[in-house]
Amino acid sequence: MIAAGTTGLIAATAAGQARAAARGRLDTADGTPEQIHLTWDDAPTRTIVVSWASPGQAVRPRVRIGQRVIPATERTSADPLSGAVTWTYHARVDGLRPGATYGYAVTTDNDGNVADPFSATFTTAPEGRAAFRFTSFGDLATPNPAWATSGRAPYAVGAVETFQPLFHLLNGDLACAELSPGADPAAWAQVLRDCGNSVQGSAASRPWLPVPGSHAPEAGAGAAGLASFLTRYALPPNGVDGLEGRWYAFRVGAVLFVCLSGDDVTPGRGYSGGAQTAWLESTLAAARADSSVDWIIVQFHQAACSSAPDGNGSGLGARRQWLPLFDAYEVDLVLSGHHDTYERSFPVRGVRPLAGGPTRTSWPRPVTTADSGVFDTSQGTVHLALGGGVLPAPRVAGDGAGPDGAARTAARQARRAPSTGYGIAVFDVHPGHDAGGQTSISVRYYHAAGQDPANLALGAPADDFTLFDSFTLLRPRSDGRRWHPQGALAT
Repeated sequence: MIAAGTTGLIAATAAGQARAAARGRLDTADGTPEQIHLTWDDAPTRTIVVSWASPGQAVRPRVRIGQRVIPATERTSADPLSGAVTWTYHARVDGLRPGATYGYAVTTDNDGNVADPFSATFTTAPEGRAAFRFTSFGDLATPNPAWATSGRAPYAVGAVETFQPLFHLLNGDLACAELSPGADPAAWAQVLRDCGNSVQGSAASRPWLPVPGSHAPEAGAGAAGLASFLTRYALPPNGVDGLEGRWYAFRVGAVLFVCLSGDDVTPGRGYSGGAQTAWLESTLAAARADSSVDWIIVQFHQAACSSAPDGNGSGLGARRQWLPLFDAYEVDLVLSGHHDTYERSFPVRGVRPLAGGPTRTSWPRPVTTADSGVFDTSQGTVHLALGGGVLPAPRVAGDGAGPDGAARTAARQARRAPSTGYGIAVFDVHPGHDAGGQTSISVRYYHAAGQDPANLALGAPADDFTLFDSFTLLRPRSDGRRWHPQGALAT
């Protein structure tokens, strides 16, 4: 059991939220930075992006690092229901050293804390093959004011800080802003503001890399569904005109992280016209052709391989469009959220139609059903559902749900948490020592002790964690192995 040690963090976050609440209406003259967070750019060893929002338009927004002053660019979006304007600012800081720690400060001319502006530290990514740690969960789901469980997010933030990763992957559903009938439309904009202020205690010190989720306002029909997400987050470029920020990739050490928008392959909801899938294939092909890239880890919100009902989210679309690419280019690990619990698959590669089942679905084939705790991902992809950020209500309908639910669960799923609840996955990358030798990733999943929030009336989750699952992924290093495309691409 590991204590989170989040008392100070939670108190500071609560105090910040109380000050925001005391202000009431947003002060259009107030440029005080809030919701401060970091993201990577396309060169994590030498750049960092510092982003924030303010209640009103900021005057001369800027970041200070040592003697350098870096001006920030402004982005705005207007909430389609309330008309409230979100003012956000982004400063790209370059010229940094790999694996180095820097202090920085954020301020504006109309900063209410100008005498003592916000300050924090961050560490750049290491260069070359190097050991590092990252963490992940999905469904932070900061709730709208009508929910009885507001205030859980600081515990999730505390979990990240407990394990001190280089960065954190947030697998969608940053906030749930569905409004109850008759609710104030202004609550829609306030929910993401609450989310940003909640995660600042961690995200201001280490990059948090999000993907769009399935709950408004992160995703939805049309461009407006992602307007707030795209305004608040400055993410690595994908080179696709008009669709920047919706999906992206970045590299740390010998690991390529590919972050996708699962909504785009949800049947009936796609918006890119195949552009994302084409980008995905070219990105994976380039990675496997690069002898300095060992691992490929994919992140998107909706799970493609879980025991949840068939067709829930983008599962069917991802299985049809993306799993063949994951197989062909030996994707090692897929991280998702959406299903508010923890599940781990056996390594899977290829598919086979379900005997006697509907022709519209397919069954990813496990390459082993022996849960040895050590898996060679050059032989099959491991899928993790990490939907235990904070969201309390269970969505997984049971092992027998869906047209192929019982069969595929028995064949594919290695571990599943017995309940919903709060948890975090911790990944330690070990690059190995010799060209052509083995590289590994140690994975641990921690669950909040005694946490089984089956309804919305429960109080705060426990602030300590019990190890629920641990395993190791192995693969040969790419600097001593000639890679050949698998499956259909090999012909």
